[in-house]
Amino acid sequence: MSEPQSEIQHFAKNWQQQLAEAFNNIEDLCHYLHLAPDDLPVSVTATENFPLRVPLSFAACIEKGNPHDPLLRQILPVNEELNAYPGFTHDPVGDLASATQTGVLHKYHGRVLLINIGSCAINCRYCFRRNFPYADLQLSKQKEEAAIQAIQNDATISEVILSGGDPLLLSDARLTRLIQQLANIEHLQRIRIHTRLPIVLPARITDELINTLKLSSKQIVIVIHCNHANEISERVITACNLLKSSGITLFNQAVLLKGVNDNAKVLGELSEQLFSHGIIPYYLHLLDKATGTGHFEVSEQDALELIRQVQTALPGFLVPKLVKEQAGAASKQYVF
Repeated sequence: MSEPQSEIQHFAKNWQQQLAEAFNNIEDLCHYLHLAPDDLPVSVTATENFPLRVPLSFAACIEKGNPHDPLLRQILPVNEELNAYPGFTHDPVGDLASATQTGVLHKYHGRVLLINIGSCAINCRYCFRRNFPYADLQLSKQKEEAAIQAIQNDATISEVILSGGDPLLLSDARLTRLIQQLANIEHLQRIRIHTRLPIVLPARITDELINTLKLSSKQIVIVIHCNHANEISERVITACNLLKSSGITLFNQAVLLKGVNDNAKVLGELSEQLFSHGIIPYYLHLLDKATGTGHFEVSEQDALELIRQVQTALPGFLVPKLVKEQAGAASKQYVF
């Protein structure tokens, strides 16, 4: 089926314009998807602290007229977000306890994480940082210099992880400066970028961005975030091919989500699709228990059974590591 003229015009725009035109209203999103808001368990209240935000490039992958679409479930604000679930908190993985005054999160040996920006191109309703105090901890231009100096002074650090929010929402100029500064630190071996943009806003992967990433003398690793094979559109494939062809290693991490991908066949299809486009299935995360996300939780026992089923159906290199993050632990905890 060919795209409507309005979508053709939208996708001809640059990534900043596409981002500016993202859906931020439940009624508009439902109208586009041929759904009636009154027939869905939507909650305007749930958007007051965590707004709706969905680029058209992601919304276009949702099956129109299907209120149970697994991609829709990831982004639709619903009444269940307002329920209280035991053990769910505002800081489920202990980020705040690991934050330094310079804006560096130093949780694991040899690696530090920089919160470069507080915003994302899409607001996934299961986000573990949906309650994160970005205003206090994201790297402003002023804090960036102190963070770089702190990394320079610690020779045990071999890898810097750019995170957020989504670090690829930074301008090319800001990314260029940051990458060049990190590349000048002799003891660093890698720069790792965690991003959902190749999936939800593939227009961000431009020739200019590729040239920025190529500036680094350090190895660049990009960890994308894809939860379901239906997210992998032709535009996504084109974006990932651009990254791969520039010599960047691509991994995927997914989150195990009830009603989205808690099915062995769905997980298997995701791994197969990822690998066919040069992306290595890396992690399958148990849900981080952030306030407002309890309705997505899959029990650890059920998760183990699912990953065992995946293991019997796929070669080992296509089976992601099932992990959970535990506040205060020295590393991610392998469940399987």
